[in-house]
Order: sequence, then C-alpha cells, then structure tokens
Amino acid sequence: MTAPISLNAGGSLYDRIGPDALSALVTRFYSYVAQEPLLTPIFPDDLTLTAEKQLAFLTGFLGGPPLYHERYGHPRLRARHLPFEITPARARAWLACMNAALRDTPQIRADDARELYAALSRVAVHMVNAEDHPTS
Repeated sequence: MTAPISLNAGGSLYDRIGPDALSALVTRFYSYVAQEPLLTPIFPDDLTLTAEKQLAFLTGFLGGPPLYHERYGHPRLRARHLPFEITPARARAWLACMNAALRDTPQIRADDARELYAALSRVAVHMVNAEDHPTS
C-alpha cells in the first residue's frame, strides 16, 4: 500500500498536486473528520499529529519524498489501524470526508482529485477490520 501512484506525462500525482495543495487538502480533510460522528470515536481530540502523519504518508504514496518512512518507519497501514474498529460504514465516512476535502480544495485539478480518490478508495477498503453494527 505504499507504492507511489503511477506516473503519467505530467509526472507523479505528487508532482501534479504539489506540496502546498496536498497540505491544504489534509488540513481540510481533518476539519471534516473532526465533525464526523462515525469517525470521532477512533481519532484523538487533537488531530495535529494525525494530520502530520497523513501528510507525510500521502507525500510518499503519491510519489514524493518518503517522509513517512523517514520519520516513522514503514507505514504498515493495516497493522497500524488494527487497534481501531474500522467498519465499512466508517470507511465510507472517511472517504466522504476525503471526497468533500478534494472538492473543496480548488488547487487540485478534477482529474488528479479523481485519481487520488480512486487510490484512497482501495486503501480504505483494505483498512476495514470489523463489521458494521446492526441498528436496532
């Protein structure tokens, strides 16, 4: 899950989005996460470090410098997320927050946003480690 997104004529997705737009995306994304009732139970109250780690991960994942590896070691995404109950509903909520953040980050072109969303959709499905709770 850490292989960079494939290159195209415009370079890596990181090159096309750029560090400033990626940082704006992550900031906006976590502002939505902080308001999402399905997600707040599995995130800390202070999302500063979480956002820093996400930015570092996305930088490398999208073909930029391997910041996450350098700072925290191998991402081991699934293993790092196992302590948290990630249900299909939470994965969808996470993706909805990312989709909203992508829509609300005008510095990211629509084609690049779609490519990033598709890649993160695959990651979100991979993170699911629990079933949804039936509602009564």
